[in-house]
Amino acid sequence: MTKRPNFLFIITDQHRADHLGCYGNAIVQTPNIDRIAATGTRWDRFYVANPICMPNRASIMTGRMCSVHGARHNGIPLSKDHTTFVELLRDAGYSTGLIGKSHLQSFTGLPAANRFEAKEGLTTPSAHLRDAYKNNRHSDEYDLEVAPNWDTPLADRLKGDFYGFNHVEVAADHGDQASGDYLLWARKQVPDFDTMTGPDNALPDNRINAPQAWRTAVPEERYSTSWIADRSEAWLQNQAKQATPFFLQMSFPDPHHPFTPPGRYWDMYDPADIPLPASFGQGDLPPIQAMKDAMQKGTDPRDNQNPFAVTEDEARAIIALTYGMITMIDDAIGRVLKRLETLGLAESTVVIFTSDHGDYMGDHGLMLKLLLHYQGIIRVPFIWNDPANQTQAKADAGLSSSIDISATILARAGIQPFNGLQGRDLLSTKPPEAIIVEEDSQRTMTGFDRPQRIRTVVTEKYRMSLREGEDWNELYDLELDPDELSNIYDAPIAVGARQAVTETMLRRMIELQDRAPLPAYRA
Repeated sequence: MTKRPNFLFIITDQHRADHLGCYGNAIVQTPNIDRIAATGTRWDRFYVANPICMPNRASIMTGRMCSVHGARHNGIPLSKDHTTFVELLRDAGYSTGLIGKSHLQSFTGLPAANRFEAKEGLTTPSAHLRDAYKNNRHSDEYDLEVAPNWDTPLADRLKGDFYGFNHVEVAADHGDQASGDYLLWARKQVPDFDTMTGPDNALPDNRINAPQAWRTAVPEERYSTSWIADRSEAWLQNQAKQATPFFLQMSFPDPHHPFTPPGRYWDMYDPADIPLPASFGQGDLPPIQAMKDAMQKGTDPRDNQNPFAVTEDEARAIIALTYGMITMIDDAIGRVLKRLETLGLAESTVVIFTSDHGDYMGDHGLMLKLLLHYQGIIRVPFIWNDPANQTQAKADAGLSSSIDISATILARAGIQPFNGLQGRDLLSTKPPEAIIVEEDSQRTMTGFDRPQRIRTVVTEKYRMSLREGEDWNELYDLELDPDELSNIYDAPIAVGARQAVTETMLRRMIELQDRAPLPAYRA
């Protein structure tokens, strides 16, 4: 193997760690991902820096916490002033490609939840002075992924690279609502493609009934998962003719809601065969109770991004459909891995698999993400398979984070990281004593009267989450209570543990304070 390996970086969306065979799931069929783990290393305690799409993807790209790079929530693009590890790969001579979901910029086109509001009686600053950042990411160069305006390929609208990617073919949104370059392609293949998508055009199915779930009329070969595999194979085919090493990010929008696996994947799993999570229906935290009450009253929003409570039948149905989406992704990954082999690239390509965050998937009777940092939300898979150092299904129990991905790839490529990169090389350094997870919501959701700001710390033994402006917090002993059923934050017997975890959290947060930029004085 050469000193400069190729990289195939596979990332899924809203995919829990325990929704893979190699992570102990006995129902979902993921033989190709399991094969990556079978001769590689699986990290069992791998956590997101933020349990939301855009912020965590920005942390993966920069190796920095959201409080540092500023993309705190969906709707705040990653600033082009922040260096990405892909730019360093490109700078070192790598060919860089992104096929599938990017979400480094906003794609909904929805109005911002928080805006500068002029106050009566006070002089309003000029527009360029209303934010702490003068380059506040509101210019046209940060609107490149807005789906409603996507009438030409992203590549045709770029001036140079895209956060370090020379080649981009992007699928925005999720399920059969996916858009972007993928949708432009689909409409060329099938002129009336839009009549196949969405719940109004769904095929009839009387067996599965759950929120945000419909049997899409889009055939398997026209679905975004298939398109991403097709385009990845084509890019690799072209890359095999080049002399330069490559980095390909193959990014799937699924298994994120809406739950619309196409064709045979729709009913591949029977909801009756799906066991409910051990914590289903348990938990008395205020937002859990509020979501349960809203479900009973029929007042809960179940058609958007907000988390909601589900019945047992709904939970089983959604998990079954999610498994269908995961198996379709696994089949697509199998195709691409086979293409690597036929092109003679497998022996020189490091294959990496992860996800940007998890999903409740029935934990405590809830669905989707946001607000509560249970393990199903913040713990995701991370698998590393290096042909130059293959092992027998090694499992690493060390605490690790999304911010570590960039440092690990750069180290393997033999590239010095930039100043301010906060992650560690997973292959050559010791785990930290704690992992920090950040969340800064922008909208009020069921069970709260204000947007939430949450900071979570995970140690070898505990998970503690602190909230701004609320009169309750969380502390769980993960060794004695892995399902996080007993909140001991206010328990007298946990006073010592709470103090120790708080001190650990503060030390880790100090460690994660920014060390960029470099001093301006001359040597």
